[in-house]
Amino acid sequence: MITTLANPPVALPDCHHDRLITCRVDELQPHPGYLRHRIAVPASQLSPLAELGDLVFREPLFITRDRTILDGYARWELARKQDHPTLPCLEYDLSEEEALIWLLQKHRRSNGLNDFNRILLAMELEPWFKQQARFNQQLGGQRKGSSNLTEADRLDVRSEIAVVAGVSTGNVSKVRQLASTAHPDLLEALRAGEISIHRASLWLQRPKQQLEQLRLYRNLSGITRTVNTLLQAHCRPAQNGGLDLQRIAGALAAMTPEQKEAVLIEEVNIPGSVLLFSREFRHALTRQGEFLP
Repeated sequence: MITTLANPPVALPDCHHDRLITCRVDELQPHPGYLRHRIAVPASQLSPLAELGDLVFREPLFITRDRTILDGYARWELARKQDHPTLPCLEYDLSEEEALIWLLQKHRRSNGLNDFNRILLAMELEPWFKQQARFNQQLGGQRKGSSNLTEADRLDVRSEIAVVAGVSTGNVSKVRQLASTAHPDLLEALRAGEISIHRASLWLQRPKQQLEQLRLYRNLSGITRTVNTLLQAHCRPAQNGGLDLQRIAGALAAMTPEQKEAVLIEEVNIPGSVLLFSREFRHALTRQGEFLP
């Protein structure tokens, strides 16, 4: 039993013996927190695994005695989709709290759970952390029999959540607020790692504009991705009568006020000094007689 979590274990203690067994896919299950918080394996993780064929199912999953998956969730999901009957598993004898702590430690990898999802899962340990804090109170002879925690104790619990999730205490507070007040679409974007905890918490300052902020952010992200793709695939050196600033400036000057009002100007965060315009806009400039194809 873990009695202090100032430095949660990053590996299983020797006392938790493991054994290699074969389990049916249908008897394995994700941690209940995955279901409560609607955490799923992104398709981007399943596709590379599927390319490995049956080789991907040779590495054992890590599970608890009650068949809760500690590591190997993506392989289990792939096995379910492909109707694979069984999987090799390493079974560990862990309490529910130890299992969740170990899972969080294991999934700090770059391809593991993002910060938001780790904090959601770590907050499941809050009742246990509070129980440990009360035990430490009584052990120290302070406020015997009291079920209330001091402000310092509550901050200590928040710190324990931050430590086990591998994040700052500030992000724990932000996720707690987001989980209780953010729009479901915003929470889904956080679970998917589409936006950062900090950005989402700023949007909470104007609660009625959450969805509008999310829509604008997605639109801008889509534009940036499109621009980057075009830069990689279509940029080429200027040729005869090509794209030089003097010709562009002349063509812009020749445009009528009505034509200029129809042009959308937006800043894009990409490296270098780059001027981009759509094919339609290039045709419009060409019609001014100043800009040659």
